[in-house]
Amino acid sequence: MLAALSIRDIVLIERLEIDFVRGLTVLTGETGAGKSILLDSLSLALGGRGDAGLVRAGATQGQVTAVFDVAADHPVRRVLVDNEIDAQGEVILRRIQSADGRTRAFANDQAVSATLLREIGAQLVEIHGQHDDRALVDEHEHRRLLDAFGGLEGEVAAVGAAWTRWRKAARERDQMRARIDATRREADYLRAALEELDALKPVPGEEAELAAARHAMMQAEKIAADLKEAVDTLDGPGSPVPAVAGLMRRLERKAGGVPGRPGAPSLLDGVVKALGQALDLLEEARGGLDEALRAADFDPRVLEKTEERLFALRAAARKHDVTPDALAALRRTMAANLADLDQGEERLGRLEEEAAAAETAYMAAAGTLSAARVTAAKALEAAVAGELPSLKLERARFLVDLAAEPSAAAASGIDRAEFHVQTNPGTRAGPILKVASGGELSRFLLALKVSLADRGSAPTLIFDEIDTGVGGAVAEAIGVRLARLAERVQVISVTHAPQVAARADSHLLIAKEPVPGGAEDRVATRVVPLEAKARREEIARMLAGSVVTDEARAAAARLMAGA
Repeated sequence: MLAALSIRDIVLIERLEIDFVRGLTVLTGETGAGKSILLDSLSLALGGRGDAGLVRAGATQGQVTAVFDVAADHPVRRVLVDNEIDAQGEVILRRIQSADGRTRAFANDQAVSATLLREIGAQLVEIHGQHDDRALVDEHEHRRLLDAFGGLEGEVAAVGAAWTRWRKAARERDQMRARIDATRREADYLRAALEELDALKPVPGEEAELAAARHAMMQAEKIAADLKEAVDTLDGPGSPVPAVAGLMRRLERKAGGVPGRPGAPSLLDGVVKALGQALDLLEEARGGLDEALRAADFDPRVLEKTEERLFALRAAARKHDVTPDALAALRRTMAANLADLDQGEERLGRLEEEAAAAETAYMAAAGTLSAARVTAAKALEAAVAGELPSLKLERARFLVDLAAEPSAAAASGIDRAEFHVQTNPGTRAGPILKVASGGELSRFLLALKVSLADRGSAPTLIFDEIDTGVGGAVAEAIGVRLARLAERVQVISVTHAPQVAARADSHLLIAKEPVPGGAEDRVATRVVPLEAKARREEIARMLAGSVVTDEARAAAARLMAGA
């Protein structure tokens, strides 16, 4: 329920604190006293559209805070939790309206968007009036309200679960069917490509190894040519070895004929020795060249085969637009796709059976729900019909236009529901908003709300002058029904009907009065809770007008006693 409303600097209100109670609360006062300002302020706190014109003249911003006392299991707490807002204790909604048009919204002191504030507010309060174009006249809500009236929430949940299973099965079936169709279109290409890859047998990392081996062999080929040239230099026709060896032998023969110092070796001994060492080094160099040449030697056929394999891998990679290392994985994918094609028909058959079974289960659950809705619709029509005569709508009819449309299946079932009315016999029934006049609409809404009681309803209902244009017995009937409704939910009614005011559990008087110490033309709206004697005086004013007579006071007392 709405526990308190705090308003700062909104239109004619400077500072206002209002406490509310359970049951039926009425707001009365002269026309223009500010009753609509209170509703506009509350609407702002509930996420309604902001307007710079709401800010009191001379103020930079206005502020409205609404405090709600709600049950621990109320759905609004789930909305708060889902949006990471503290959901413990009271629910406090606050809206700040700046004079420049900007607004800020808060839920339990956490900044939120106006959209989220509106979603939270819709869970807590419903506002109904003669020109209401929301809530009960919103055809999208009618099926939900019908389900709430019939207590069909469990059946609706079962249908929703069946719908989820059906859509999941159908989605898997469609995905498999699309996959098979795509594979079938590419089957010939896949088979040919798979044959090529099977013959190629690519291995990850093979391309790098082949490239390295090819590079090494090509480098060895270039080095071998240089080595052969070096070997030819040392061991070929132009080799210096025979000449050096011949020279050394000639010098050895002549060494004894060359004199030296007394007791010293021949002068040629050192030369012969050096030439011998040179021959040894040349022989050693030639051996090293032979060994290097043997190491650099390779079979040209190996190079050819290496290049053929390397180029084949690279050509296949270009053809399939992948890297050579990805060819093996591509081969596995192609093989899996072909396997899907071979095995997919069987799998698709099973999925089609599962989807068909899920659809049958959904349609059965939806059919059961549809039949229950037909029963609930008749009961709702009868309940509303029982309320209409006392509201001077005895010739009118309330109808639930319910139609099963399997082609429009959804999580909520296969039914379309819309509330229709027929205001007079012989006239065409139609949507409640289009057929009923302003006064009729408010009475239809009241009859419907009383029939629904607290089912499918917000915990606080506000009726804005739904008794306008009626009086006497009709006003009395409206008061009776508002009081009955207030036994289940909190009801706040802005009223001009004394018959309604007399049945209130709480009576708030809205009045304008001059601001003390202010300009002569400056006024402010105030709210005064009325006790028994003051209530009787206000109801007498509502009966008599500007001049309250003793007869009016006596009539007011009788109304209060009768209530």
